[in-house]
Amino acid sequence: MNEGITRIYASTAVRARQTAEILARTLRVDVVQMQDLVEVGVGSSEGAIDPATRARTAAVLRSWIVDGDLREAVADGEDGHAVTTRIVAALTSIAAEHPGETVAVIGHVASLTTGLSALCGLGQRVWGAPLPHAVPFVVEYNGRSWQCSSWPF
Repeated sequence: MNEGITRIYASTAVRARQTAEILARTLRVDVVQMQDLVEVGVGSSEGAIDPATRARTAAVLRSWIVDGDLREAVADGEDGHAVTTRIVAALTSIAAEHPGETVAVIGHVASLTTGLSALCGLGQRVWGAPLPHAVPFVVEYNGRSWQCSSWPF
């Protein structure tokens, strides 16, 4: 499934880099690590697995994606404005570097959903349909607008 992939971009998180390296060996392309592709920063709640933190995280993500309210944050972590800004900047930079080419981007469910929701106007349509792990889908940019027509529902 090469699809003519010319480069792979990956979050700097270990699991994303490992996935990218496996794909890169198979496709014989380079990997570029990007800090801006990391998962949502939750500050002092990083690593917490208690039900209250999970519920708060879900409520914040719903606020961002469904309600379009980017002011919320988990604990002292990033708000939706920060996440959206960095993911949109990363994807826009990648698209500008590769006009007319196909690249792979390996990131994380919450941050990519937040950024792609903003770029493609996904909103409530994708709530309850999180990005599955390691399932590729196409995002297209035509120089003016973004399309996420193949969101993996």
